Amino acid sequence: MTARQTVMLLVAVVLSIPDLAHSFQPLLASRNSITHRHITQRAILRKTAEVCRDLAVSKGQDFSLVIDDSLSPSKVQRACYSIGTSTSLLSSFKFQSSITLMYLGNAKVDIQFIFSDIHHFVDEAFEGGRDLITAGVSYVKASVKKENFVAARWTLGQILHPLQDFYSHSNWVEMGNTAPYSTLIRPDQPFENLAGPNTPTCRSCVGGNCDDNLLPELQQKGLLTTGYFSFFSSAKPAGKCSHGGFFDWTSRRDPVGGINKDDLSSDHASFHHNATDVALEASMELLEDIRVAVGENNFLQLMGLSQSSVLAFVIDTTGSMSDDITEAKRVSFDIIDRKRGTLQEPSAYILVAFNDPGFGPLIRTTNADVFKDSINKLSASGGGDIPELSLSGLQLALTGAPPSSEIFVFTDAPAKDAYLKSTITALIESTRSVVNFLLTDATSSRRRRRGIQGLSPRSLTQSDAQLYHDLAQASGGQAIEVTKSDLSVATTVIADSLASAVVTIFQVVMNPGKPDTFTFTVDGSLRNMTAYITGASSLTFDLTSSTGVSQNSSQSGGPLASFTTVGNLRSLRLNTDNQTGSWKISVNSNDSYSIKVIGQSSVDFIYNLMEAHEGAHGDFSLKEGRPLSGGNVSLLVSVTESDTVKVTEVTLFDSSGPTQVNGSLQELGDGNFLIHFNGVPAGEFVVRLRGEDNSSTPRSTPTSFQRQASTQIKTSSISVTTQANDTNIEPGSTISIPFTVATTVNGVVNDSATETFTMRANNDRRYPNASPSTVTVAAGSGGKANGTVTLTVPASAESGTDVTLTIEVENAAATDINYAVLRFSVAAKVTDVNRPGCQVVSTSANCPFSSSLCASSQWEFIANLTDGINGTGIERITIRKGNGTLNTSTAVGAGGESVTMVSYTASCCSQTVELAAVDNVGNVGTCVGQARTLTTTAPVTTVNPASTGGHTVNPTSTGGHTLSISRCLCISVVVSLLWK
Repeated sequence: MTARQTVMLLVAVVLSIPDLAHSFQPLLASRNSITHRHITQRAILRKTAEVCRDLAVSKGQDFSLVIDDSLSPSKVQRACYSIGTSTSLLSSFKFQSSITLMYLGNAKVDIQFIFSDIHHFVDEAFEGGRDLITAGVSYVKASVKKENFVAARWTLGQILHPLQDFYSHSNWVEMGNTAPYSTLIRPDQPFENLAGPNTPTCRSCVGGNCDDNLLPELQQKGLLTTGYFSFFSSAKPAGKCSHGGFFDWTSRRDPVGGINKDDLSSDHASFHHNATDVALEASMELLEDIRVAVGENNFLQLMGLSQSSVLAFVIDTTGSMSDDITEAKRVSFDIIDRKRGTLQEPSAYILVAFNDPGFGPLIRTTNADVFKDSINKLSASGGGDIPELSLSGLQLALTGAPPSSEIFVFTDAPAKDAYLKSTITALIESTRSVVNFLLTDATSSRRRRRGIQGLSPRSLTQSDAQLYHDLAQASGGQAIEVTKSDLSVATTVIADSLASAVVTIFQVVMNPGKPDTFTFTVDGSLRNMTAYITGASSLTFDLTSSTGVSQNSSQSGGPLASFTTVGNLRSLRLNTDNQTGSWKISVNSNDSYSIKVIGQSSVDFIYNLMEAHEGAHGDFSLKEGRPLSGGNVSLLVSVTESDTVKVTEVTLFDSSGPTQVNGSLQELGDGNFLIHFNGVPAGEFVVRLRGEDNSSTPRSTPTSFQRQASTQIKTSSISVTTQANDTNIEPGSTISIPFTVATTVNGVVNDSATETFTMRANNDRRYPNASPSTVTVAAGSGGKANGTVTLTVPASAESGTDVTLTIEVENAAATDINYAVLRFSVAAKVTDVNRPGCQVVSTSANCPFSSSLCASSQWEFIANLTDGINGTGIERITIRKGNGTLNTSTAVGAGGESVTMVSYTASCCSQTVELAAVDNVGNVGTCVGQARTLTTTAPVTTVNPASTGGHTVNPTSTGGHTLSISRCLCISVVVSLLWK
């Protein structure tokens, strides 16, 4: 066995040991303890609510939500969107999904970096821990700047872990501190009062009681320390504190015991809630720094606070597609124009064009006019050898769109890059995005166009179309086949998908087809329900309501629905008024067909595949790839509107069986559940959730509800695990990702197996990557094989870019495949760590003592702000507090530095100003001025700034953020300047 294999085996053994995680518990609370999940979610909810409150106040609107630890995603969502709108169809799905991603990123640190001192602030690793946090913050800010919010959320979750751990693993709270240690997020501030490497910090615990094991000298001198931890050795510097716990070997060496506050059974359990309280405040402080750096709107998008979906188009631009492009323009412009300025306005727009030999680039914007301009520039030309790079274009859209997006692909050609099918399937499963294909004129129309456009005949055969049908089925989308003349009717599905709070109630694919009857439940919260049935023209159906009323497919309009048929799609608009309960659809067809029933409701759910780590805490982390056939499967399920619904059942359902596996529910609180499934057989499953809804009826008579996830969960007998050391990369660097492959039986590695697997690795940016073409599980290897993938980021890559790497492993018979999908953030190393500086130039005015006279007087504050001669330059200056007006101009200072001159004027009714200056890498400086009311007139005060020598020369621009400043020279002001 190689040294690397020995290490990996040791890690696997360690991860199975109880109580090993040396941090706040990641997800599961132990003995009423507070977890990383609790801290992270509470911080996000409170900071998001604060931003919404501040925005409401700035607009003169009320905001009545109490901001405390009782907040839920739905409460914050309603409060943020309640002004002047109906809240009945607001959904917290996207908000909850984003929060979940962030706390799962947090939890992943305990598995991915289990032995890292800097990730857990042990072994007095102060500098390394802070470097980790501040570098991560730089990646977050760079990603947000490029609107790569998904990558930013994952990184943010990861850096919150060490920040929160500091308060559990150090003596910060034992010293009586109740506020965060801001130095941890400010690289320009020096650490002070650290216990030196030779300074003793602890004495042994007596009789198992560690409440008093910190040396009194620490408190007297205000010295800061952390515990030492090791699973492998008892060695530690003489006299130093240990982390503590059964598996911390250092805690057995004098001084014995530990100081961690991870849960209510820890050595310093009495400080557990003190530590979690300050960790919460520290998390909010870091979020506030990001908020100021990126701006309120970007911050809310980072948090996922959006009511609307993404409008995502992938469009074939070859010669025969002119009609399709025209229709894509028409439908997208109609959506934009109708929804602009409303809650339903798309939160982002994504466009990817493809043909042959080109595809892309990905255009992603939150600006509707930019999207309009981009799609307006599309034109149909060429055609060449018929097949096009449709899957390459779709790959860009899947990695560029947020998870759970709905993507529409317009094409009339087969895929030239069909070899990407497994990669696309992996991305669909990992992002849980829905892909719909609009396939036009499979044969006849192209032949007619040949003489007109001089193109070769293009033919989309049944096998060509089946590729698109398979991908649509895997995602829960539809492959709609229509003529070009009927495309405008089929595109109504796009508008349907962009309605607010769209949920899937029922979905099934029958391939091969057979006559069957299907039931679905209509609950009182549902509105605007639509059923889609795709299949051959010979397909017929009957629809029956919960009251026994029926309507068949010969009636385009009837008591239950009105429907239209276009191509292979039948759209039924259901009339469900006062008809809650069980409905039926009976389909008569021997050809393959699909049924999808959607509606609008605030009741929905999110799920993530989880991997169990055995032990007393029984904690979990996000699972890579597909679950193992015959093994146990765990899901983390988060339910929206959890205060009005009760979950009673979660199942995995395979319609091809049909097979149903029932899960056992473990409630975590806050609408979160862990669902455990035992012995899941091979198959393709969807997640179904059932329960009771009290939201629209008296609580004594709840209605039953059901929801279904769109994306399939497919099992595999191949295990693929990766060990990426970091998810952040600098341009011009190469990262190595070790991976391990194994064959399994009933979810357990078959240690006697031998097999050779096909190996593929690719990324959406086409960056150079290298990997073996095969990996072999050899005899005597314990059923496992190891390999490495390398990814090189070009030096020209822009900061804020993200890249998604997909690693696929397929068995020799090509009947089974599994994968790992990894997303990396790319950002240049930030060398400018200093915040912009501020110097007062002058203050003037004297505000009257009487508040009744304040409106008739004004005060003025003038200052020069600079990022220094070696800084990256000030990007913007905003008013954080105050109701005045701000004008800015720029000049060159005496030392050659760029100086931004600001003048702020406000009514004496608003006597405090806080200005925030953000430089080009996101460092934030804050300048606070306070007007003092005086009863006598004071002289005008003038301060010549040292940073500019009192000079402002070579002005390069002038202008204001608001209208002109009024000056009232009869007023004098005393301004206090607080530099944070």
